[in-house]
Amino acid sequence: MRYAKRGRLRFTSHRDISRAVERAVRRAGIPVAFSAGFSPHPKISYAGAAPTGVASEAEYLELGLTEPCDPDRIRAELDASLPPGLDVIDVVEARSGALADRLEGSAWELRLPGADAELARVAVEKFLTAGTVEVERLTKKGMRRFDAREAVLTLASEGTAAQVPGQSCVILRMVVRHMTPAVRPDDVLTGLRLVADFAPPVPPEVTRLAQGPLDAVSGEPADPLDLDRDTMRGGEAEPAGAHGAGQ
Repeated sequence: MRYAKRGRLRFTSHRDISRAVERAVRRAGIPVAFSAGFSPHPKISYAGAAPTGVASEAEYLELGLTEPCDPDRIRAELDASLPPGLDVIDVVEARSGALADRLEGSAWELRLPGADAELARVAVEKFLTAGTVEVERLTKKGMRRFDAREAVLTLASEGTAAQVPGQSCVILRMVVRHMTPAVRPDDVLTGLRLVADFAPPVPPEVTRLAQGPLDAVSGEPADPLDLDRDTMRGGEAEPAGAHGAGQ
């Protein structure tokens, strides 16, 4: 399932989103499977979740179901049961491979109100020509130092018409390969500050536009659900329910 995290919901933590999805599944009457053991949990797994404070048009999860269901019905009923801002975009029956393994990279957009377009352009050039750009970030394993440049496949800047009179706006667009530790948009901004002393005057508005397998030609993330759709179109899929009822 692909869903979006929009508006004020971008400030919702992953734990709160998980609770909202579980409540929506119950409210919609979706026959979700549960784990075995003393404390059963619904079989809902998340892949490549965006950080708190970041909007996204491409979040993914998998539902394990106890019986075959129509993906269109799942999409409509779950979307209606979720709060506005958590919007279900696409649902397919899982037929081949693990979804998480397909999420090789993400495309991001960063809006930088009040930033100088020329300074941003120069900073992007310096970042791209640098061999390495080492940044530091506090992770679950403590403070980590890593190369933010290696993961960035493309990075470009452009100016836009001022939405507020007298205030410019710069848009950064980038494609970042998924690595360990993950290189996030704020790590790239830290890198721009280190190589060119470029820093936006206010916190950026960050949106993940896509994530999926990296296209060998364009370098952009492709739709990770296309593999399941192609299997269905090709007539090679197993009968519904034979592979386990997964959405």
